[in-house]
Amino acid sequence: MFLFRLKRILKLGIKSLWMHRLRSTLTALGIIFGVSSVIAMLAIGEGASRDAQAKIAQLGSQNIIIKTAKPTEDQSALGQQQTLTEYGLTYADADRFRDAIPDVQVIVPNRRFPHQAQYRTRRVKVEVIGTVPWYPEISNVQVKLGRFLGDIDMQYKEGICVVDEKLVNDLFAFDDPIGQSLKIASDYYRVVGVSTEKTSTTTSSNTEEKDATGATKAGANLGGIYIPLTTVKNRFGETTMQMSNSSGRTLERIELQEIIVKVFDIDQVLDTRKSVETLLKRYHKKTDYEIVVPLELMRQAKDFQRIFTIVLGSIAAISLLVGGIGIMNIMLATVSERTREIGIRRALGAKKRDIIFQFLSETLILTLFGGILGIVLGSLIPYLVTYYGSMPTVITGSSLTLAFGISAAVGIIFGLYPAYRAANMDPIESLRHE
Repeated sequence: MFLFRLKRILKLGIKSLWMHRLRSTLTALGIIFGVSSVIAMLAIGEGASRDAQAKIAQLGSQNIIIKTAKPTEDQSALGQQQTLTEYGLTYADADRFRDAIPDVQVIVPNRRFPHQAQYRTRRVKVEVIGTVPWYPEISNVQVKLGRFLGDIDMQYKEGICVVDEKLVNDLFAFDDPIGQSLKIASDYYRVVGVSTEKTSTTTSSNTEEKDATGATKAGANLGGIYIPLTTVKNRFGETTMQMSNSSGRTLERIELQEIIVKVFDIDQVLDTRKSVETLLKRYHKKTDYEIVVPLELMRQAKDFQRIFTIVLGSIAAISLLVGGIGIMNIMLATVSERTREIGIRRALGAKKRDIIFQFLSETLILTLFGGILGIVLGSLIPYLVTYYGSMPTVITGSSLTLAFGISAAVGIIFGLYPAYRAANMDPIESLRHE
């Protein structure tokens, strides 16, 4: 009996809406766009959050990255034709971290600077990375061809290198890079390996590219060339010259651009960070360093994603609210148009609940129909954003459930008042209505 009555109510609701197809379609558009905007915004927010967390995860959740930073007071030396500025991390710092901090598993000192590499007649801008053989243990770098740097290379300051796979096509074209010699400055280096990244994330074309340790490379889409740290120190030295219009020539002496410290357990990261900062403050008179903890960045990214989701969801929910108001407005107009029909049904014995169910069913049909189409459109928009905008998007089941649930709730909430108003009409007055 209940199913028969429900079927009859739905049939009447669909028939009534079909009689006013254009008005019903325009009314449902508010729900369609509202649901699709909820899904699309949540998908974009989730995709951006996961992309950011993936990039941070490449830094290593057990790593602590200490970078050289130029002190502000060193930049105010004016009126001198030539000055020597010495700042930044040192080899002694790396030794102190290894000897004084018990939880350290691996320490990787690095030198980084932009340069130009030449192979035959081809020249490419690269980032030279002077590092140690165990660099892949704490980074996202792995060997694709050949081998990585070895202990013997470090000991004898060999003129060998490992090139990033991004350089292979630009620098070597169709030649096999293994065994070839390329020129950096006035020295030649034999290629012993080709490196690649273990994982990759979708990035936009105008995004600044970073390596596995988070250091910004010399320019967008530049590849790296890995050379033994001892070789870099021997051939390039530690002093560079900077030209400035205000202060003439400035000489800078920097031993290391960064030191990466990896601890045994992720629970020890924050305590180790405090120990690292304490040692740096003790032996550095100036704040010429910067400490980056990927674990802290990941937690901040998750907090930001939570806030971002709430903001985007709230904005999209407003569009659903507007759509709900439109439905209420149309249903109130429908009640006024069908006043005589309501009076006839009441006179024939229909109860108030029958009138309520009749108008509420029409509202629910509108919102559920709009919700289904909104889910389809909302699932298509993130795909288009990813395809044309190169932005990562992630559609989750919770966002689909949330959007559809909100659309159903809107139908019930905004349909109750028109249905209640229709049910409480005086049958006699309704029959008199023209």
